Amino acid sequence: MRLLVATGNEGKVREIRREIERAELAGVEMILPRQIGGGPSVNEDQPDFVGNAVKKARAFALDTGLLTLAEDSGLCVDALGGAPGVFSARYAGEPCDDLANNRKLLAALRDVPPVRRTARFVCAAALAHPRATLITMSDQLEGMIALAPRGTGGFGYDPLFFVPELGRTTAELSPEEKARISHRGKALRRLLQWLKERQSQFEGS
Repeated sequence: MRLLVATGNEGKVREIRREIERAELAGVEMILPRQIGGGPSVNEDQPDFVGNAVKKARAFALDTGLLTLAEDSGLCVDALGGAPGVFSARYAGEPCDDLANNRKLLAALRDVPPVRRTARFVCAAALAHPRATLITMSDQLEGMIALAPRGTGGFGYDPLFFVPELGRTTAELSPEEKARISHRGKALRRLLQWLKERQSQFEGS
């Protein structure tokens, strides 16, 4: 069974590949858009993460005929009214730039005291085939926005996302530690378990 993962973000690819391998989905081949000549251009213009994940999964499934996994995720900061939210990847404009996004976030929170810098990472994952959206799963990770970047791991806003229970940012965690608690890891594990329990229905796809 071929499973198309509709992303070109290498950080996400690594994390999704790890979860697929851990799920022990026998006979599943993970396919990336670059391996099949790309894919459709999807305008992620939905008002929430679930809407964007579903739109992306459906577009790639219809275009390729493959069972498709897509996700949309981002950072929601309470002091900014939930921003950057669905605009997380392009918060500082196009093209997407992690360093620029982090700088803009720190500037926006410059006068916000530590106690009010609460935030959460949110992930919505969707699974679709050419005829329908099969399932969506969402999860989140609560934390705080640090006063300055810490750590060299991860990607995106990881250097600024502080997890109080661990006393570290997600950029200071090992890939295994991050996967256990992350919004993406938790949402993907639930979705992949759903697929594993129904895998026989999709054999040959």
